[in-house]
Amino acid sequence: MLSLMLASFLPLLLLCRISLCQYSSDQCSWKGSGLTHEGHTRDVEQVYLRCSQGSLEWLYPTGAIIVNLRPNTLSPAAARLSVCIKPSKDSTGTNIYLDRNGKLRLLLREQDQAEGKVHCFSIREGALFIEAVPHTDISRRITAFQYELVSDRLRAEAQSPGAPCQPCSDAEMLLAVCTNDFVARGTIKTVGPEEDHASVSVEISHLYRQKTHVFVSGGVRVRSWTGNIKMPLQCGVKSGEGEFLFTGTVRFGEAWMGCAPRYKDFLRLYHEAQLQGTNPCHVETD
Repeated sequence: MLSLMLASFLPLLLLCRISLCQYSSDQCSWKGSGLTHEGHTRDVEQVYLRCSQGSLEWLYPTGAIIVNLRPNTLSPAAARLSVCIKPSKDSTGTNIYLDRNGKLRLLLREQDQAEGKVHCFSIREGALFIEAVPHTDISRRITAFQYELVSDRLRAEAQSPGAPCQPCSDAEMLLAVCTNDFVARGTIKTVGPEEDHASVSVEISHLYRQKTHVFVSGGVRVRSWTGNIKMPLQCGVKSGEGEFLFTGTVRFGEAWMGCAPRYKDFLRLYHEAQLQGTNPCHVETD
């Protein structure tokens, strides 16, 4: 059945590549409507997204679109990138394929998108070919997902984020402070389960760095921030007294915990490394 379906789309792909493609300008996010295809359903629109992260929203999908995800700079390292997409849990109306030189491989069926799980593939595997599934009523069909470009090395982490439930080594701890997406000093307020992970509510007294605004300021007169950090349920984290140094990564706008030593333990380690001249970077401490 799948082979017949793919064969039926080869003329459509060829037609698109010869003369009927519509091209959009380079951008980070794209929003379009299948209603523009009503009069020429054989057109396949080419969409080019050239940022490290962004989103796509296709309302009332009809026909098909080809989404080309590329970095905004040309580099030999680009061939070692992976693309990760996270469908909205309300995403519906299409099947998503990988298109490499006209050969299609099914990536996500329409019903799979509602799971909202992250799916990654090498950038060398091709573009996304998003095909509308025929429905009598398309008024409530919207295909939507977020995407990120990550190194092949971080591909597994992007699909299953969250650090393993074991303490970081001293070297890992010091490096995390220099390289992670967020670094913050604060306390744990509450811990609550959310589906397959735990959500740790934190109050931040010193925000060293954050890649995106995962922690929200308490206001101009209040030097504190609040936010939530996710981590695997099996880690069994609990709320408690004392200050921690939270580090970790940001995946699709969500903070995931990495190394999180007690702040006093980090201070001891940092000052020891400072005396030995082995600190990978400078950190402002009390």
